[in-house]
This record gives sequence, C-alpha cells and structure tokens, in this order.
Amino acid sequence: MKSEVKIVVIGGGTGLSVLLRGLKKVTNNITAVVAVSDDGGGSGVLREDLGMLPPGDIRSCILALSNKEPILQELFQYRFNEGRLKNQNFGNLMIAAMTGISENFEEAVKKISDIFAITGKVLPVTTDDIELIATLEDGTRVVGESNIPYSAVKKKSKIKSLSLTPPDAKVLPEVIEEIKEADVVVIGPGSLYTSIISNLLLEELREAIRLASGRVVYIGNVMTQLGETDGFGLREHIQVVETYLGSNVIDTVYANNGAVASETLTKYAIEEAKPVVVTPEDEAYCLEKAIELIQDDFVEIKKGYLRHDAEKLAKRIVQDVDIRLYIH
Repeated sequence: MKSEVKIVVIGGGTGLSVLLRGLKKVTNNITAVVAVSDDGGGSGVLREDLGMLPPGDIRSCILALSNKEPILQELFQYRFNEGRLKNQNFGNLMIAAMTGISENFEEAVKKISDIFAITGKVLPVTTDDIELIATLEDGTRVVGESNIPYSAVKKKSKIKSLSLTPPDAKVLPEVIEEIKEADVVVIGPGSLYTSIISNLLLEELREAIRLASGRVVYIGNVMTQLGETDGFGLREHIQVVETYLGSNVIDTVYANNGAVASETLTKYAIEEAKPVVVTPEDEAYCLEKAIELIQDDFVEIKKGYLRHDAEKLAKRIVQDVDIRLYIH
C-alpha cells in the first residue's frame, strides 16, 4: 500500500528523474518541478529553432513517472544516430510537436503526461524564456547554462554567483499551489548550480518554499562535479543553497555515508569527481543550524554509474514524513 504523503521535488537533470523512479513506488502524490534553463544538446537546438522551452529534463521526468508499456517508453527515449536528426531525441520531438498543437508549453506537457499515464505531475518551474548567467570568481561573466561548467574549468575559476535573465521571470502558478499543499518539499539531488540553484533564482519559488508548511528537505550529492562543486563537502553544498534560499529554511538533509568501490572512484577520478564524505565539521554545522542530518548508505551502481539508491531514499523520506504526520 502506497503512502498518502504529498511530495514536491524541485530540480533537474539526471538526479531528479532518478529520485522520481523511487518515489513512484511509495506514493502517488508526486509533483516534479523541473528546471528549464538548459540550452545545450538536443534541447538547445529545439529551443533555438522553435523558440520553445527546453524539453529534455521534462521528458526524463515524464519517462521516470510513466506507467505505459516498455516499448512506448523505449520509443520516447530513442535517440537518432545519423542524418539531420543525429543526436536528437524522439521524446523531445514529440513534446515539440505537442507544443505546436497546444495553446502553450504547459498544456503540451500535461497532454504528454496523460499519454504516458504518469504517476503525479510534471511541471516546468516557469514558462518564461529564461537564460542562466554565472559570474566566476575571477570576474568572468558566462551566459548560458551549458557554458558555465566548461568556462569554470577553462578559466580555473569557481562559480561566484548566478543570476537569471529576465530577472523578474514568473513561476508557474500551479507550482506555488503544489508547494503550499505539500507535506514535504524536496530540493535535489542534481548539479548544484545548473539544476538546483537555477530554480531558486526565481523569487516567487524561494518565497513559496520559505512559507511552506511541509518539511523542506535537501538531498546531498554523492559526488562532486567538475566545474560546479570542485572541492566541496556537504557543508559547502548546503551553504550555497542557503545563500539563495535563506537560512533556517532547510529542515532535513539526507546524506550518503556508504562506501564507494575503488574501481568506481578510479573511473570518476578521470572526471576529477570525488565522493562527498560527511565530516564531523559537516555534522557540527547541521547541529548549529538545527538541521536534521540523516545519514545512510544511499548509493548504488547502475550501468557503471553511481546513483542515489532512489527506492531506499524515497522510502526513508516518506517514512520520516509519515511518522511526523502521525505524531501530529
């Protein structure tokens, strides 16, 4: 029997879709709020050619929550290998086509979601055409999400701050309503700046999270990411989120303390990625900030890649919320 806990998950990229696959098994009340600042790959091409919002992360979340036959899911994920459509994804094209016959992008996403009979909802954080801008510590200004990690590595300069253009972009009203009704608001996992902070740059979203009656949860990343979080520990991840979201907003942090096999670490070392290991200093920081820190072995390896153990993590999140709702 599934829980009745209502969960809103905010993020983007692989981290969000991985967690959604786990959450789908423990609750039907899921709303995925998805970043739409991506300007690279197939999504970037469609965004430039058709003037639409990037569909890639939206597609991945719909697929993660889909309850349709595997063949339809496989078709939605199919990527062309040659010709003019090389590297383009069929699911992205399907969303583009649906946008063309719908009133707007939001309606198109809902129609695609219905086709795939998804558990819960998938919502773009905004339907405004936004662009991500980073300022590096050396003063370099970098425009476009896909350029930011690359430029940080090339310049050997860390990300100092992020901003959006237009700065007054509006959050989708339904997103605000979902956060108001949520028992728990989950931030992450995912690329800290380009998947997480890109959402928190929207003032209306920040305010909605601050006013949320449900628990606000942050899921710490398992590994650092080149060009985004080089040298970061758990504490530094939390502090960046707090820089944009504000202090005393995060109630709980889930962090991995499971060991990672040396052969896996060797593979990630090529990308200069290291495990985010919880230290006594991290624990002291959470204690000082009155943040509940929950540690467990939250990782698994799938197809040679480290991922959060989505099922275990989802069960723990729902269980913790269920207990609090029962007590109150």
